[in-house]
Amino acid sequence: MQTVFDFELPKGYMDDKGEIHKRGKMRLATAGDEIGAMRDPRVVSNPSYLSVVVLASVITEIEGLPAVAAGVIEHLYTSDLAFLQDMYQRINNIDPPVTSAVCPECGHSFEAPVNFTREG
Repeated sequence: MQTVFDFELPKGYMDDKGEIHKRGKMRLATAGDEIGAMRDPRVVSNPSYLSVVVLASVITEIEGLPAVAAGVIEHLYTSDLAFLQDMYQRINNIDPPVTSAVCPECGHSFEAPVNFTREG
């Protein structure tokens, strides 16, 4: 199973020296990543900061940077942030599970979301 994925940012992170860094690596998220992010004081005071904290924990490398912290994620261009958020959702299979179903009246086949919270 692949757990680390390479990426190349559309625009790139610009450091203090004006250098652009585009290539990096993102690992699969764990439950601890999500739980830890929810407890972060920055997220508690501003829930929209959640994706910044989570991405900072799962991005293991951006070439040329000593570390990836929330401050690095904050300074990404919005297109790069959107790219990383989409990548996070894709590699962690965030899409809800679906099942194939057939309408008993007309016989039409379709996919329906699986609801694990409701009996029956």
